[in-house]
Amino acid sequence: MTINNRYITVNNSTAINNAVAALHTQQVIAYPTEAVFGLGCDPMNELAVQRLLTIKQRPVEKGLILIAANLAQLNDYVDLTQLSATQIDKIKQTWPGPATWVMPAKAQVPKWLTGQFDSIAVRVSAHPTVQALCLAFGGPITSTSANLTGLTPCITAAEVASQLESLLGAIVDEAVGALAQPTTITDALTGKIYR
Repeated sequence: MTINNRYITVNNSTAINNAVAALHTQQVIAYPTEAVFGLGCDPMNELAVQRLLTIKQRPVEKGLILIAANLAQLNDYVDLTQLSATQIDKIKQTWPGPATWVMPAKAQVPKWLTGQFDSIAVRVSAHPTVQALCLAFGGPITSTSANLTGLTPCITAAEVASQLESLLGAIVDEAVGALAQPTTITDALTGKIYR
């Protein structure tokens, strides 16, 4: 699968299958994203999310980013009715790509994902491994940098293994994208740029 020239072709279906199996058994996985390795789990499984938050020593109040293969995978999470056609068009122009948008969350989205907010941060990635992973899983997964608190985010599978291997169900050993900085995070309603 090739999305564009900035990313490698994903041929490692075994790694994707192993990661999906881990996701279905409440485990946390590591996978390459646009700039660094990410940690992910099934966003609708509270135990899996708690495992992820424990690894990251991250308070649930901060909320989490979801990463998806397409906008349709986010339908159960984002409330597009609160956005104008112009706002939706602006978002669609950046996807798939390295743009994270904070969007109004649907009422049924659990607080272990939104934290203290009524919104949720989401991204439709162009990275071929993310695309393959989310398509094989059948929905979005969480996305936070793969590193222990206080350490630099991992950019190779070897770095992930060194820091986190005993805590993970699977590591997808593919290359990160060419993005030098983390993805932008923008509020879809206000246009405010958080990162």
